[in-house]
Amino acid sequence: MIPFAVTAEGYPAAVSTRNGRTRSGARTVVVTGASGGVGRATARAFAARGARVALLARGRRGLDAAAREVVAAGGQALVLPVDMADHHAVRAAADRVEEVFGPVDVWVNNAFATVFAPFVEIEPDEFRRATEVTYLGCVYGTQAALSRMLPRDHGTIVQVGSALAYRGIPLQSAYCGAKHAIQGMNEALRCELLHQGSKVRTTMVQLPALNTPQFRWALSRLPRSPRPVPPVYQPEVAARAIVHAADHPGRRERWVGGSTVATLLANAVAPGLLDRYLARTGFSSQQTAIPHEELAPVNLWHPADGAGGHDFGAHGTFDDRAVAHGVQPWLARHGGAVAVVAAAAGVGVAGLRRRH
Repeated sequence: MIPFAVTAEGYPAAVSTRNGRTRSGARTVVVTGASGGVGRATARAFAARGARVALLARGRRGLDAAAREVVAAGGQALVLPVDMADHHAVRAAADRVEEVFGPVDVWVNNAFATVFAPFVEIEPDEFRRATEVTYLGCVYGTQAALSRMLPRDHGTIVQVGSALAYRGIPLQSAYCGAKHAIQGMNEALRCELLHQGSKVRTTMVQLPALNTPQFRWALSRLPRSPRPVPPVYQPEVAARAIVHAADHPGRRERWVGGSTVATLLANAVAPGLLDRYLARTGFSSQQTAIPHEELAPVNLWHPADGAGGHDFGAHGTFDDRAVAHGVQPWLARHGGAVAVVAAAAGVGVAGLRRRH
């Protein structure tokens, strides 16, 4: 079969192909938030393996560009403009994926929306919207995937998390709250699948700060332009970890990047000290020296790459300081030991506190 890209209506898109064949045994993969950032890089990574990749997001310009990249990498692409906060649309998209590509093997929940601002400066509707896209979008995607995977007793769901799923930081309360919620939901679901003896797997990838376009399009009320907290990693680091998690879904989660490991260990051992450290450093470390642009694009309510918009791609504006390689391969082999050490450290500190 010739690699191709199709629109939501099912018509072939005008795209070039790098080769004439897909690889045998190619999987059907759904990636949400696929128009930019980690989702875009993840779609390319699966495509390099010859996968059939369904691209879900709101922004059509970014989706079409992502489809061309998927095809160029050797995969097949299906473009489905979807707002992940609309559970009916998510279900309909899942139906369409299986009509075109067949049974879904891997579903990656990556879509999110956020607000950079102190908690008291975020409007209730903004908090609701960020939560609906980030947390409920993950819930709806997981439900859509399970409704198809459970009857077949086959499939893997990868939840794209963050170090902030465990450790809240200032100026990102909406995002931290949603990621914490995903963490709790996924743990509960994993227990249920284990209880049922299901062969469907769910796993979570906890990511570090990344060089993605979110810092260009997220709603911000900060005096200066937002930025990722150093060290910063390229989205391809996250994409490789997500693909690895899909290949090895037996492990409950993976920590990606040395900064994620350090943050989660510190939070397990001394969360109160980390509170004070972040209170002192968390405001300045998340802002550049450049004043915030009042007319900067905002994607909370509408896609920044919508009609007439700009294709932001996978990378943000921090290429000059982003790391292209993380410690994910090592963590993939030793993540269990790291988790045990973290748990033991937490228990030890708790014991010391009780004795003193």
